[in-house]
Amino acid sequence: MTYVLRAAGIEDLDALYDLSKLTGGGFTNLPADRETLTARLERSDASFAREGESPDDDLYIFMLEEVGSGGIRGTCQVFGKVGVEQPFYSYRISTITQKSAELDRIFRNRLLSLCTDLEGASEVGGLFLHPAARAGGLGLLLARSRYLFIKQHRPRFGDKILAELRGVIDEGGHSHFWDAIGGRFFGMTFPEADGFNAIHGTQFIADLFPKTPIYVNMLPEAARSVIGQPHPSGRAAMRMLEKEGLTFEHYIDIFDGGPTMVGTTDQVASIRDSEWQLLGKPLDKGGEQMIVAAGRLKNFRCCHARGSLEDGELRMDATAMAALDVEPGDRVLAVSRR
Repeated sequence: MTYVLRAAGIEDLDALYDLSKLTGGGFTNLPADRETLTARLERSDASFAREGESPDDDLYIFMLEEVGSGGIRGTCQVFGKVGVEQPFYSYRISTITQKSAELDRIFRNRLLSLCTDLEGASEVGGLFLHPAARAGGLGLLLARSRYLFIKQHRPRFGDKILAELRGVIDEGGHSHFWDAIGGRFFGMTFPEADGFNAIHGTQFIADLFPKTPIYVNMLPEAARSVIGQPHPSGRAAMRMLEKEGLTFEHYIDIFDGGPTMVGTTDQVASIRDSEWQLLGKPLDKGGEQMIVAAGRLKNFRCCHARGSLEDGELRMDATAMAALDVEPGDRVLAVSRR
């Protein structure tokens, strides 16, 4: 089976909603709310259609489609610039060292400070793959296609890129981290707060969250133990981000304490290593496993392919060429599948 990643449209609402119901909660970028998803698809359409080549409050939503059947198996998102319309909040983890001469001891305490340090960065997020399709490298295709889109439209994105990983939540959908901090100020459970944030944004955080640093040692052990830890289902995603060059720089999500991974956009491996290639005639057999993208903005498409460089041209298998709707003489952006 061949799968192609393409830009989402309002006609994908039902499929996107079906995927959102499978996430299990804590997935802010994909809330199970049809009205919110409709607004996000409309925002995505406007972002693809926007004129200009500078970072802005854009949201680009993509769908992973099975060629032939048209079945939707996954989705992912890219944000042009965070913190434009509303503040982008994180907790920054820092350490304060204090010494007592009387006790002859040094104490090192971790602090959580509410900050907007990451504003202006671009964000990759909203990646979700249908449970029945989690094989064959489709998660890798979803993840890396976003970087090829960024490279194709580099002026629209910031010099830093981030990814927020879902934190640890229990089987009931509750977060010990939220219960220890946010729950004490909002009188809301984690599912309620996370759902509210997904639909209404983060302004209520600025209104009610404590502005003073929080000593980690004052939190219950259950909350301390999950700080900076991804949800078990997100560990593979964290490894993929690390392979791309993003690192954990001590920023965490204010809701569930999950890690925020940060990198320099031009040094992200898939962006740095991908190259523009001129297409030659179709490849009959063999070739290197690649990820190849073509088309701009609303016409962007990306898929797995077999390719071989010959005489300065990229020969690619006919199935991939058909999925990308390209022909000899077109230019594509290609990177090794590794």
